[in-house]
Amino acid sequence: MAPIAANLQAVRERIERAARSAGRQADDVVLLAVGKTFPAEYIAQAHAAGQQAFGENYVQEAVEKITQLAGLPLEWHFIGPIQSNKTGPIAQHFHWVHSVERERVAQRLNAARSDDLPALNVCIQVNVSGERSKSGITPGEETALADAIARLPNLRLRGLMTIPEPTPDPALQRRRFARLRELKEALVARGHPLDTLSMGMSDDLEAAVAEGATLVRVGTAIFGRRQQS
Repeated sequence: MAPIAANLQAVRERIERAARSAGRQADDVVLLAVGKTFPAEYIAQAHAAGQQAFGENYVQEAVEKITQLAGLPLEWHFIGPIQSNKTGPIAQHFHWVHSVERERVAQRLNAARSDDLPALNVCIQVNVSGERSKSGITPGEETALADAIARLPNLRLRGLMTIPEPTPDPALQRRRFARLRELKEALVARGHPLDTLSMGMSDDLEAAVAEGATLVRVGTAIFGRRQQS
């Protein structure tokens, strides 16, 4: 079995075990393969091994890969920080955006999304661990942003995303992911039909699945250590 295919299988088995331990169905957790800095051929290999959803952090690199792989039925997710001057290509080329943290950015994505395309699926990024270096709104700010996004016709608010500070402490991992789940539940109670918790990566996906992740973003465990961009 080719390395990428074998790695994908290993990650899927981790998700299945984590879901089973949490009393969940593995099919309820989507695996997003993060291909940042890796060439299009790696994405093609992963697709050949059954992977459909791919995450990218860098707009120019991602658009090049999306163009090269246009013949494949892939689902593209933008998961990196959003610069205002890059909202156009993000809105035009991606199916999902996980990293919305400002109303102004949401408005620009909405304006740039072509009317002939389906609504752009978006998640609000929340900084649950309070790192100053991390993107994301502070817990408590999600209600106003969710209400604003819900009024934009070319966007579809799907859920929340987080990238918590790395820690080897499984209990702390779970508490942070639980916080995001609680915020999502509060928004659902407010009337937002959210169905997505984008949380968990190569080193902490088990804790994320235990706390309700519906989408895990995995790069290193699939493609190896990041290449120089």
